[in-house]
Amino acid sequence: MQQLDFHVNNLDCEQDAGRLRRALDSVQGINVIRVFPSTAKVRVTIDEGVIAQERLETYLSEAGFPVARDRQQVGPPPLWKNPKVLASGASGVLLLVGWLLSWTGMPTGGPLALYLSAILVGGYFFGREAIEDLIHERRIGIELLMSVAAIAAFALGQWAEAAMLVFLYSISEALEGYTEAKTRSAIRALMDLTPKTALVRRNSTEAEIPVEEVRVGDIFLVKPGQSLPTDGEVIRGQSSVNQAPVTGESVPVEKQAGDVVYAGSINGEGSLEVSAVKAFADNTISRIIQMVEEAQERKGESQRFIEKFGARYSPAVLLTGIVLAVVGPLLFAASWVDWIIRATVFIVAAAPCALVISIPVTLVASLGTAARKGVLIKGGVFIEQLARVSVVALDKTGTITRGEPEVTDVVVPEGADDAARPKLLSVAAGIERLSQHPLAEAIVRHAEAAGVTPADVSHFQSLTGAGASANVDGEAFYIGKPSLFQVELRVNLATLNPEIERLETAGNTVVVIGTKNRAWGLLAIRDTIRPNARQAIESLHQVGVQKVVMLTGDNERTAQAIADEAGIDEFHANLKPEDKVEKVRELAERYGHVAMVGDGVNDAPALAEATVGVAMGAAGTDVALETADVALMADDLDKLVYALKLARRNQKLVNQNLALSAIVIGSLVIGAVAGWFSLPIAVLGHEISEFIVIGNGLRMLRA
Repeated sequence: MQQLDFHVNNLDCEQDAGRLRRALDSVQGINVIRVFPSTAKVRVTIDEGVIAQERLETYLSEAGFPVARDRQQVGPPPLWKNPKVLASGASGVLLLVGWLLSWTGMPTGGPLALYLSAILVGGYFFGREAIEDLIHERRIGIELLMSVAAIAAFALGQWAEAAMLVFLYSISEALEGYTEAKTRSAIRALMDLTPKTALVRRNSTEAEIPVEEVRVGDIFLVKPGQSLPTDGEVIRGQSSVNQAPVTGESVPVEKQAGDVVYAGSINGEGSLEVSAVKAFADNTISRIIQMVEEAQERKGESQRFIEKFGARYSPAVLLTGIVLAVVGPLLFAASWVDWIIRATVFIVAAAPCALVISIPVTLVASLGTAARKGVLIKGGVFIEQLARVSVVALDKTGTITRGEPEVTDVVVPEGADDAARPKLLSVAAGIERLSQHPLAEAIVRHAEAAGVTPADVSHFQSLTGAGASANVDGEAFYIGKPSLFQVELRVNLATLNPEIERLETAGNTVVVIGTKNRAWGLLAIRDTIRPNARQAIESLHQVGVQKVVMLTGDNERTAQAIADEAGIDEFHANLKPEDKVEKVRELAERYGHVAMVGDGVNDAPALAEATVGVAMGAAGTDVALETADVALMADDLDKLVYALKLARRNQKLVNQNLALSAIVIGSLVIGAVAGWFSLPIAVLGHEISEFIVIGNGLRMLRA
């Protein structure tokens, strides 16, 4: 079995998706079919022994969905080559000629033939969709409502009105593909970030090859001003690299040998030689594009509700129209023809086009725009939930602080000899070099800078949430929080307590080193807060967040110092990973919707417990990209502020569209039933409102 993804042309809506599924269902060798209409993508699983990829592409083309190649922009053809646009235009011309002839005194046969031709030509595509939906999907949709209304109007002798209905509705149908193409513009912008070719050095020769052929381990050259073809590690050269296309960072980042660079980043003034660490299909930009495409298919709660509502609403409109046509003449003093006309106008007026399209176009535009700004949101449901967030819980290390702690003090008991400090640091570094904790890395770096050789250790053991232990020269040593020694090992820290209190009050994290019997000394480590942390937290309040809470495994005094410096409303210290989960649960019970922000790895349980889990600094980190609901590609709290603003703006536009749609439909329905509105007025009101909500939703494409 082989899974294949194709971007195809002419895939713009659910009706197209249904037709594509039906075309492939009968093809032998295809086992699983998923269609993504929002991104014009089809995913199939094929049996390679039964059907080849080339034959499958032929089937897609024969079904009317040719495969887009070489990063070709998926979308409708030019206006003058689009069958729907040509059919709509021809319908309009026939309608106009028929109307002009009707004013010349020509017998009715001539205009009638032209009006009928306008209806058949203009209504071909949406009429076919209406029949296919009814037969294959057992669904009454908007296309069927419009088709019934046109047939009824024509049968009642309102030939020009019927032709105008078909012409105006066919315009909106013809332009639907261009609306979808506009919402995909953000993804196309991401695709265009990487070059189409890469200059690769193989076997001492340089060759320019398509980026899709770059392999892991290839050495590629990047000249000043060029964008990087795939993710890699710099092996030679130094330059500033603009990572804004990937992470949204506004300031270029200095890169040199050993640094990681991302596909789509733009090289600055120097030349770089880079070793590819990922193939093109797996690099950061490709992963972002894939996730955004799939996110656009994950519908929000409001969109799912509207779709379910529409599935029941459209049949109800048709039934109500029939009831009006039959019951109206019996209850009110008007002719059968008059009430059938009112019923026809009612069916058009009540069609929920604007209502159904108001949410998805806004959500899709929002997801693409967010990705362009370095914020990856996994689906419409998470945009909606972000808009409701009232509490933001922040992990301290790497989120509020830089995540690059440094040793500030090495303290030994009073009266210790000169060798005590190097010995203490050697033991600490020996144990901590086997740990991946940021504090452990800080201790190892400090020992290296001081010229101290880490001690040889054995039987290393991590003590979750407390520290670590190992044997040094056959004796068990421990390193960890003061509570590890005081509570679990029952070691008296009386001589060190004044120093512990002083250092913790100053915002340091204190770790003690010693054996089961005594403490050898302590290390003070401090992680500075991010320069924009305080401003970002103030901005969170301005956006509408009630509480900003810090969750940390650090002690109370250190947490208090960081909280005061950053402007945190509330903090909880001495937390183990499972404690953070419980705190997130408590915050949700007290305040409602909670966003938890962490690194996406150590904080994964807390992120999963929150209403929305947000991973910060996710660029190049597969685990963070997979575990979080929202991934901030840069280590920048301002991106969180941006995400919340975007979500609230998205919700505002959705509410505007829903309100406008409801008002227009309500007004048209009242006018239709009362007999105030003719069929052309109902059609114009219907189509104008649809274009307004589309235009309003597309405002989300503006960053």
